[in-house]
This record gives sequence, structure tokens and C-alpha cells, in this order.
Amino acid sequence: MTGTATPTPAADRLFSRPAAVASCVGFVLIGMLQSLYGPSIPGLRHEFGLSPAAAGLGLSLHFTGGVAGVLAFNAIHSRISNRALLAWGHGLMAVGSAGFALAPDWPSALAAAFLCGLGFGGIDYGLNQLFSVGFGGRSTAMLNVLNAHFGIGAVLGPAVVARLGPDAYPYAFGACAVLAAVLVFAGSSGVRTRVSDGPPAGTGRGGPGLSRVLVGFLALYILNVAVEASVGGWEPTHLETVGYSATVAASATSVYWLMMTAGRFVVVPITMRYSPERILAVCAAGMTVCLLLALVKGVAPVAYAGVGLFIAPVFPTGLSWLNRALPQAERAGAWVIAASNVGGVAAPPLLGVGIEASGIHAVPWLLTALSGASLLATLRLIRLTRRSAS
Repeated sequence: MTGTATPTPAADRLFSRPAAVASCVGFVLIGMLQSLYGPSIPGLRHEFGLSPAAAGLGLSLHFTGGVAGVLAFNAIHSRISNRALLAWGHGLMAVGSAGFALAPDWPSALAAAFLCGLGFGGIDYGLNQLFSVGFGGRSTAMLNVLNAHFGIGAVLGPAVVARLGPDAYPYAFGACAVLAAVLVFAGSSGVRTRVSDGPPAGTGRGGPGLSRVLVGFLALYILNVAVEASVGGWEPTHLETVGYSATVAASATSVYWLMMTAGRFVVVPITMRYSPERILAVCAAGMTVCLLLALVKGVAPVAYAGVGLFIAPVFPTGLSWLNRALPQAERAGAWVIAASNVGGVAAPPLLGVGIEASGIHAVPWLLTALSGASLLATLRLIRLTRRSAS
């Protein structure tokens, strides 16, 4: 379960150093784009005369496009090169961002948000998929570095809107369009078509075991993203209910997201010594303990920050484990990335139903149940992958 990763020869890497840097910039970009819609709502309402619900459709269309982009680029990846996949993804984001910034009416803006989401999904899928195989023994570490840059962008986006003002949202989206256009060329040059190494030895052989393992990964991702989105959505409400001020509650939620970014950098050296499945088991256990501690008012903000730290490595590290466990299941990463969106979209409102029945004070208990299920799914996956490898 432990081991030291060996360096990958440059000839066997999918990415040159400049291409790896450009890929990280691409993840800063998609993090910024996703985080711009919410802070821009006041400006959108003023510009187009929208209700709050109507203004929120921009992000919904972006996410809808994201799921469609993941599935569409997965479907055509075998017929186009890695460079073409990344160039098309960045190109769609460039056109969509520019269209949203310049839209003359709200239907046009929504169409542009969907188009931007298509590119977003392509880059999210493409870079996660390629990084999971493109750096040999360092792929798990590099996946965490890549996804940490998404968090950097997600923090920068609201800061930019706060600095410019919500009415200046076209400038923020316009800047993203320019960066995406630059990445059409800079983000795809230096990316190889394929890596010379074959799939790792000692992995599954297909058949019924393959389907059980894939279903296990789908469940793991749905549950983890459900916890991630639900903590971000309900933490401030819970903290205010137990007696914290709105300012403290909002600040604690920001710290939660910052810890998710920091955690992906912190885990990088750990991935060089321990297997992905051991890391994920520890993360699931840590999340569950922290959510139980959130029941204690005096430590609740710190406990939620701990959840952010433990949940941070799950998404990227799980992709590395998936690729090793199911190398014969082509594009399995696309299915788990798409499925993870189900958890992010469905969990917060479903949790709201439970809160209506049990009260706001039950938030940590409900989240603990989700996290506990994630821990059980992780342990079950460890047994399944060991069995399929034997």
C-alpha cells in the first residue's frame, strides 16, 4: 500500500513542462468562470431586468453545458487528437465567455453560458483524463496540483467582481474570453497524442467485476461531491442558527473553500508515498469525524474547515485510482466526472428536504450520514479492486 513514485522519462510524458503550466492556467480559468456567475447576479438583474431566480439560470445553463461537454468530448475523444480536444474546449469557452459579456438580451446570454459550459466540460474532462495517465507515477500528485488551480480560480473570480463591481461583469467575462483564446494555442501545444507506456500491470480484467468497480466509483463520486456541495451551501446557515454572526459564518465558508484548495497542494508529497486508496480511506474517515465535531458549537467553524482539508484530495486522487483499477474501461473518467455533477446538483435541495423535517441543527448529522456512506463506498471499492486484481 506504500511506495515511492519513480520519475517518468520526458519521452513518456503526455505534457511538456510549458504545456503542464498552461494546463494549470486552464484550470484557473474554469474555476474563475464557474465562480463569476453568482457575484454577477446584481449586475445581470440590473442589465436585463431579471428576477433573482431568472438571474440564477446563467449558472444552471453553464452546469448543464458542462455535463453535456463532458459526455460529448468523451464520445469524440477517440476520433480526435488530445491537442484538438483541448483547443476545441478552450475555443468554446472563448466564444461563450465573449458572447455572455456582449449579449444584447437574456436569451442570448443563456445560450452563451451553455456554450461556455460545453467548453468548460471539455477542459474539465480532457485535462483530468490526460493528467491521470500523463505523468506515470507522478500522475496522482499532478492531478491534485491541477485541481488545486481550479480552487485558485474560484477564489479569484468573486474577488475580481468585488473589485470591479457587479455591473462591470462584462469586463470579467471578457478577460476570461481573452485568456481562453490564448490557451487555444498555448494550452494544446506541447501535448502528445499518446504516451508510450501501456496500462499498469495487475489491474482488472473486465467482465462483471469491471461493472461492479465502475458502479462503486460512480457512487463514491456522487457521495463525495454531494458532501462538498452541501457543506458549501448549508454551512453558513447552520453556523448562523447556532449563534455565529453572518460575517463569521460567511468567513468560515470562505475558509472551507480555501482549505479545499490548500489540501490539494498539501497532499502532493503524500501521494508519492501512499496509494490512492489508502489516501481516500483516510480522507473519508477524516471528513466523517470533522462533521461529527461540527455538532459542537465552539469548534464548528474549525470542523468545517477540516472537512475542506480532508475532502480536497478525493476528486483528483480518485481519478488516478480509477485509471489504475480500470485501464480497460475506456473513458471511465468521463462517466464519474459527469456523475459527480449529479451529487452537486441534487444533494443540496434533497438535504433541504431533510432539514425541513429535522431542523437546521440536524445539518451535521445529515452530512455525517452522507460522509459515512462515502467511507463505506471507499472500503467496498478497496475490496473490489483487490479482488479484480488477483
